[in-house]
Amino acid sequence: MPVSLSDLEQALRDAIPISHLEIIDQSSGCGENYAVFIVSEAFEGKMTLARHRMINELLKDQIAQMHAFSQKTLTPKQYAAQLEKEKQTSE
Repeated sequence: MPVSLSDLEQALRDAIPISHLEIIDQSSGCGENYAVFIVSEAFEGKMTLARHRMINELLKDQIAQMHAFSQKTLTPKQYAAQLEKEKQTSE
């Protein structure tokens, strides 16, 4: 059974505080390949691997139904720095 974008979003928002979330269905709408970009204060003090393990655990039921899943996780401070860097390179 395919996973819907709204199911992923709801599962994430119910589990952790999210300040920015992007979910991209990379499977042309069939719901078997998603990429997520999550910004959350819940990632403070955690290394990338620990963040990814946290998300994998939160979404284990959904991920089990997918062919592929990728994620990028940042803290709000890291996201602000990324936005500033992008702004400077575009000027």
